[in-house]
Amino acid sequence: MPESISFDKLEEAIGYKFRNRRLLKRAMTHSSYSGGKNHGSNERLEFLGDSILQVSVSQYLYKNMTGVPEGGLTKLRASIVCENSLYGFSKKIELGKYILLGKGEEMTGGRDRRSILADAFEAMLAAVYLDGGLKAAMNVVMRFVPSIEALKSGQVKLGDYKTILQEIIQKNPEEKISYEVDETPAKNNQKLFFANVQLNGQTIGSGSGYSKKEAEQEAAKEAILLMGYDIG
Repeated sequence: MPESISFDKLEEAIGYKFRNRRLLKRAMTHSSYSGGKNHGSNERLEFLGDSILQVSVSQYLYKNMTGVPEGGLTKLRASIVCENSLYGFSKKIELGKYILLGKGEEMTGGRDRRSILADAFEAMLAAVYLDGGLKAAMNVVMRFVPSIEALKSGQVKLGDYKTILQEIIQKNPEEKISYEVDETPAKNNQKLFFANVQLNGQTIGSGSGYSKKEAEQEAAKEAILLMGYDIG
């Protein structure tokens, strides 16, 4: 992806025009492109963007889902801010087209990788915040959050399988779940992670992915299915 890429369509898609486009370019710069140097990539922006996303969605649910208790609000928030949802948001605006990647990531499909797109989406929110303030960033978030009507009607499927599994297990306080994650040696600058989810020390699900989060989510999903639950 050339550095001279135009961000006009991306700005149109998120409903925000940057005064300082260098912030947006930084948000679209993956660590593989910056030579693994954190100060040149979007990793610090991702950290900030995650907090902005959490606050924005929390406020939205608190104000609009007045009859839902804390536990239900937590589940709804988890479904909206999880990696699967952020990946979906990113695909809607074709965010992958704008990400600056190293050759290794480019060759191994990094432009469509869930973890990379989700991280870039969070970094983009942080860039909006730094450029235009919290209200501007929250306005961008609200363009992607499901409507209250959809949330109340149950049209939104939970995508955070770790949270769903925890909700199932905590019905029996004596039961404990944990995750074990291993990784393969880096190949073409890309690691593959393998996760097992354990119930009282016994493996009940396994999964893999290109990030620890993705592998753990896949392991939790398998465990839920093996336990006989319908997750849609």
